[in-house]
Amino acid sequence: MSRSPLHLVSLLGLERDWVLDLFEHADWLRARRPGATGGKAGPPPRPLAGRTAALVFHKPSLRTRVSFTAGMHELGGDVVDLGAAEVSENGRESLGDVAQVLSGMCDLIVVRTFAHRIVQQLAEHARVPVINALTDFSHPCQILSDLYTLRRAGRDLDALTVAWVGDGNNVLNSWLEAATLFGFSLRIAVPDGFEPDAGLYLEAERRRVPGGATREAGSGFGNGAGNGVGRAPSRAPREAGPGSGVRRFRDPTEAVLGADVVYTDTWTSMGQEQDAEWRRVVFAGYQVDEALMRLAAPDALFMHCLPAHRGEEVTDAVLDGPQSIVIEQAENRLHLQKALMTRLVEASLIARAAAGRKRSRPVGTREDRAGVVQPA
Repeated sequence: MSRSPLHLVSLLGLERDWVLDLFEHADWLRARRPGATGGKAGPPPRPLAGRTAALVFHKPSLRTRVSFTAGMHELGGDVVDLGAAEVSENGRESLGDVAQVLSGMCDLIVVRTFAHRIVQQLAEHARVPVINALTDFSHPCQILSDLYTLRRAGRDLDALTVAWVGDGNNVLNSWLEAATLFGFSLRIAVPDGFEPDAGLYLEAERRRVPGGATREAGSGFGNGAGNGVGRAPSRAPREAGPGSGVRRFRDPTEAVLGADVVYTDTWTSMGQEQDAEWRRVVFAGYQVDEALMRLAAPDALFMHCLPAHRGEEVTDAVLDGPQSIVIEQAENRLHLQKALMTRLVEASLIARAAAGRKRSRPVGTREDRAGVVQPA
C-alpha cells in the first residue's frame, strides 16, 4: 500500500502508486458529481462534511481559487479566505504561530503565494495538511491535474514526449519534478538566461523513471544548441531505450519535432509585469503557432495552464484549435484537487488518531503493526 504524504509542498518524494490512486479517486468523485455525463446514481459523496479549509492567497487567482472553493463545498466542507494581512512572513504573527493556530481551527491549509519558503514554513509547523497551490518556485497542483488530464485523454504517461516552449518558470519546475514519477520524455526549449531550476533538472535526470518514447543523444543545459530559432531540424530524434529523461534546446522547432504534447505558459508571470516589454523581445522566437504545431506528432495535444496572453506565447488559432485541451485542463483542476484534499485529510486524521493512541496507551504496553495495543 502506498504511503500518503502529510502535505503537498512539491512533487518530489511522492510515491507513484499514491499519485495513480489519486487519479482513480478523482475519476470516482467525478462520476458522482451531480450532472456528470454517465454519472453514478445516488447522493454525491461528502467526505469532508464539517471540515474547513483555510485558503491563504497572496496572488490573484481564477482557476485555483474557484477549484479549491467549489471543490471543498462539493465535498461538504467550507472555506475561509485569508490574505497577506493575516498571513505573511513579516506580518503580525510568525508563520509558525499562524500554522499552529490554523491547525486548531481548520482541517487543511491551501497556500498560493510568492516565496516558496512560506509554504515550507507553514508545512513545518502545521498539524494539518498544507497544499502548495502555487509559489514562484513550483506549481504541483497544476502538473498533477495536467498528468490526470493526459491520462484521461488516453495517453501513456510513461511513453510520452512533452515539449515545453517558453519561460523556465514554476510550472516547468513542477514538470521536472513529475519526471521523477513517470517515464515521459521532457524536451525544454528556453532562451539563455531563462532556464528552469538547475537543481531540479539534475534531480530529474538522476531519478528519471524507466520508460519514455524518444531521446536525442546527450542531455543537459549545454547540449541543445540546435540550428538557431526558425530553422527546421534536419532529422527526427532517434529512438532510445528506457529512461528518456530531459533535454534542453534553444530552438523550439527541435524540441517540438514529433512531440506528443506541446506546452507553453505566459512569458511574463505575476510579479514580473515591469519586465513585460523586454521579455516579449527575448521570447519573440518562442511563440506556439500553427507552423510549430505542425512539427509535432499528428495527434499531438496543446496545453497551457492559463491565463494566456493571446498573440504572445500562443496564437488564437492554436489556443482555440482542435488540438487544444486547455479547457479540459482547467476543469480537471477541480476534480484532481477534490481527490487531493480528500486523501490528505484522510491521511491526516489517521496519523493524528495513531499519535493519540500512542500518547494514551498505558505504560507496559506496545503497539503492533496493525495499531492494536498488546501487553508488553
